[in-house]
Amino acid sequence: MRIGLSYDLKQAVAVEHTAPDDALEEYDSSETVELIAAALETTGHSVVMLGGGKEFLANILGHNVDVVFNIAEGRGRHRSREAQVPAILEMLGIPYSGSDPQCLTICLDKPLAKKLAVLAGVSTPEWQAVADRDELRLTPWSGFGFPAIVKPAYEGSSKGIRSSSVVNTPEQATEAMETLLRQYGQPVMVEEFIAGDEVTVGMVGNSPPKVLGMMRILPKTNQDYFIYSVEVKRDYQRLVDYECPARFSDQVLERLRTSSLRAFQALGCRDFARLDFRVSPEGVPYFLEVNPLPGLGRHSDLVIMAQKMGWSHQELIAAVLDAARRRYPQCVGV
Repeated sequence: MRIGLSYDLKQAVAVEHTAPDDALEEYDSSETVELIAAALETTGHSVVMLGGGKEFLANILGHNVDVVFNIAEGRGRHRSREAQVPAILEMLGIPYSGSDPQCLTICLDKPLAKKLAVLAGVSTPEWQAVADRDELRLTPWSGFGFPAIVKPAYEGSSKGIRSSSVVNTPEQATEAMETLLRQYGQPVMVEEFIAGDEVTVGMVGNSPPKVLGMMRILPKTNQDYFIYSVEVKRDYQRLVDYECPARFSDQVLERLRTSSLRAFQALGCRDFARLDFRVSPEGVPYFLEVNPLPGLGRHSDLVIMAQKMGWSHQELIAAVLDAARRRYPQCVGV
């Protein structure tokens, strides 16, 4: 089978000199792309490098592929950017891995994803979102609980989430939100900070999806407000330990499993995803966000989790591809 590989390399994406230093955080390295291509080839398939952006457009029209393994993050600051490649593939009638354009757009919009998760019976921290500075000035703070965390509304890979993102007063929240509005050019949100453990849950497959693993992120030093910030992810080997399987009571594990399945299905995720939670001291999992296009590089959370659960990188890639192929009758048996 000829598999097209769509991706966005860090060096292929232009950014303005005034952009924040994490502007390219979600994009992939050549090492990751080569690692995934090698995993696909090991399963007996040939791989066609499609790239992203305009390069992808030219290559997908110039090469015949049976299916596309998609890890492209899309271009620009649009909340629909992750939907760009899948939308083109649907227009051309080409099968692809991962979630569809609607799911990808919804999940990158954190406030919208949280609203739908709540409707599905999933607990999530209280939050407020503002679109611009005028709306921020009118934000009612009465009754909103602090401490809280401030973050961009349409970002992944912890972009805009720093060790300094926790705020304790409306004044601090307003200042931090003004900064993010200016730096990221998109709505921002302030979310109740849940004291407790940071946990990420990996999902693979469909009908029904299966929990690959649950991984607790443990800081190596005591902190009043530990958050899984971009600084931590860049230096994770020194700053945190990954506990997988997570050592919670059976009751908490079941709550995490149920919440993950509900969110995955309510938001329309397919093939694979990673969901982030905070587990309160009372054992209640609070849904933070879902990444329906999680990283698959050597140092990505889903890959680390899979390896701790006994999977090789090749087995993880094969499982995602197999889940995608099963959704397309023309790909079964190819």
